Amino acid sequence: MTVSLYQTGVSGLLAAQQQLATTGHNISNVNTDGYTRQRAEQNASPGLSTGSNYLGSGTYVQDITRLYDQFSYKEQLLNQSNLGEANALNGSLNQLNDIMSFSGQAIMNSVGQFYQTVNGVADNPSDAGLRSIVLNQAEALASDFRSLNQNFDEIEKSINGEIEQVARKISEISIELAKINETILQAKDLTQAGQPNDLLDKRDQLVTELGQYTKVNTIEDTNGVMTVMIGNGTTLVAGITPLTVSVEAGDPDPLKTQLRLVGPNSTVAINGATLGGSLGGGFEFRDEHLTELRSEINRLAMAISATLNGSQADGLDLNGQQGANIFTDINTTQLQQGRVLTPSSNAGDLEAQVNITDVSVLPTDEFTVRYDGTDYIMTNMTTNASTNLGAPGSGTYATAFGFEFIETSGAPSNDDSFVIRPTENSAALMEVTLTDGAAIAASSAVEITPSDNNISAGQIAIVDMFDPVNAQAAMPIRIDVLEDPIGTFNYTITDNLGATSAPIAYTPPSQKIDLLPLPSTASFQIEISGTPSGSAPNAPEQFFIGDAFGLGNNSNIVAMAKTQEQGVTNGGKETFSQSLAISTSVVGSKSSSAKLVSETAEALFTQAFNRNQEASGVNLDEEAANLLRFQQAYQAASQIISVANTLFDTILSAVR
Repeated sequence: MTVSLYQTGVSGLLAAQQQLATTGHNISNVNTDGYTRQRAEQNASPGLSTGSNYLGSGTYVQDITRLYDQFSYKEQLLNQSNLGEANALNGSLNQLNDIMSFSGQAIMNSVGQFYQTVNGVADNPSDAGLRSIVLNQAEALASDFRSLNQNFDEIEKSINGEIEQVARKISEISIELAKINETILQAKDLTQAGQPNDLLDKRDQLVTELGQYTKVNTIEDTNGVMTVMIGNGTTLVAGITPLTVSVEAGDPDPLKTQLRLVGPNSTVAINGATLGGSLGGGFEFRDEHLTELRSEINRLAMAISATLNGSQADGLDLNGQQGANIFTDINTTQLQQGRVLTPSSNAGDLEAQVNITDVSVLPTDEFTVRYDGTDYIMTNMTTNASTNLGAPGSGTYATAFGFEFIETSGAPSNDDSFVIRPTENSAALMEVTLTDGAAIAASSAVEITPSDNNISAGQIAIVDMFDPVNAQAAMPIRIDVLEDPIGTFNYTITDNLGATSAPIAYTPPSQKIDLLPLPSTASFQIEISGTPSGSAPNAPEQFFIGDAFGLGNNSNIVAMAKTQEQGVTNGGKETFSQSLAISTSVVGSKSSSAKLVSETAEALFTQAFNRNQEASGVNLDEEAANLLRFQQAYQAASQIISVANTLFDTILSAVR
């Protein structure tokens, strides 16, 4: 009886000791990140049979368990990934918004100042000083575009650097998780129920850290070994085998760095956009938001260059020569070639380029052209709409998007593909190519004057100029429009040699005519509009086209100045300033939205974290109460041992 009582007291003493040790461990780790509160699971020992009764034999600690709520932890992990992605997007878009607020305003100011100088030349076309100022302001405008493009390059490099750092960190976590799995497996004793709680905490802490960078899912087997998957199910840690994440140059665009999962025997590509976390946010920002804005700025730079170069080409400079380009030609060989990216996986040797034909309908979308063995199939990567361009060998393939796909050499193999970026490098390569202010084409080459005898509201206007020098040399020209019989119109052209063409039918309300007529090469185009019908004796209606060149002629520079308010981009709906303002406001809207999403994600994560801490976190008040309770239990168990010793001494004294 005395021995049984002694053993009961000892069991109570040992149990209280373990309870105190566990409580002390909790208190000591109250500020340890990732620590999960532990609890000693105490049970009664089996009773001893004494005749018809069972006599209690004390207690024991069955296990030291973690107060771990799997569901609240999973919720916290999910919100951790969402927060990482939201914060990454918020930070990057906020930076992009700051850049656009400053650089966008600088470009808008430069556009306005450029047109002010153009208006100055329009007021005084022969002033050499004013002409030089136009070129200086053009250089400032081009420099602002190049500077903004450089900012985009720096942001892209920064994002690529962050992606590389995160990939390296994920690889380190993968290796550490595999090591912990191996330690757990080696330490596992199938005959015992105990778990290496602090090691499990360390593993969960690594998984939590991983959740900042990417979406994470985990599966634990019966041996306690964890399989870790990232993104949409890509295995990162397979038991005790770690896989790593590497970064490689993009293909076909080396600046679009890509991820690969590296295993013991092979590697496989990872779609960064599906990873979630800060890594997914980085890919989304780089490949969607930054790419879209860069394309819009490139298109704007192209539109400004093409429009002003076109205006120059319509007129004559102070030397009577056709106006040369102010800015880099949008279809230089370098620019055309840079718009086509060729993947290294192509088996064929086709080389291609893209020629811009109509800036007004040019989209900012990216396209792919794939050879399916029979035809070129072009796909818009934004809308997924496909267009059959036809079979190889035609050389030039027109599209409905303001550009042409041009074969330059070689031939494609089956399944070869090409990436087309119609606006690529337009801002980066925008330069002022005009060096002499006298070369600004302020004067028009020809002008149309209606006869004083005309009585109708019909008109003839110049709508396009192809070769102003030849047009000037062909002057004068007379256009006679006659209605005979009523409702039937025709016109004749009398050239500078006095030869008159046969009557040509005119169909109201308008009709465009190339001058000079065939077989000559057209130098410009006019448009007859309305019903210019005369009546005897004044019929026909006559329009005289004559040489307009002169140092004081400002007709062409006035037309150039009007392009400031002319719709050019997005189907001719947006002016330069409107296009830039829309791009800037869209970035600002995205930045504001990203901030709200980030704040919401922060709140949801805080709620999930607090819920998890309610179950798994250390409460000092509760632990202090437990400390007193287990201390009293320890002292009481000591008293049991003391009583057992006294009884044992009494028995010994009785038999002496």
